[in-house]
Amino acid sequence: ARSFADIGDIVRGRDLYRGNKQEKEQREKLDEKLKEIFKKIHNGLDGKAQARYNGDTDNFYRLREDWWNANRQEIWKAITCDEENKLASASYFRATCGGDEKTGTQASHKCRCKDKKGKNETDQVPTYFDYVPQFLRWFEEWAEDL
Repeated sequence: ARSFADIGDIVRGRDLYRGNKQEKEQREKLDEKLKEIFKKIHNGLDGKAQARYNGDTDNFYRLREDWWNANRQEIWKAITCDEENKLASASYFRATCGGDEKTGTQASHKCRCKDKKGKNETDQVPTYFDYVPQFLRWFEEWAEDL
């Protein structure tokens, strides 16, 4: 889930991690590439859709956020794709399907939740970690190391 959330931060232009000089340079290159990609997406939108992003043409933060919201389940599927079936019995570390942590069930097949009737596997992302600010996720990680 942390990698998923980190990808979300990078795509949305919110990544706080800079690392060493080499890492920082790589992140800056990646962000420039993402800006190019989102500029192409923006230019391909019709006038009404472009108007939604009026004034957001330097970093495309709003478009990036909307793109992430629309595609996060596809990113989760890509991360948990499993052609060799190695993740068949893998489960997400928190009970988040169908309720809160106290009443929810475990995402136990390829880390995905069943549909509301509990019969079919879906591509529902069992986490909202990608909406938790990065620095708060870091605090949780550091606390686990204590």
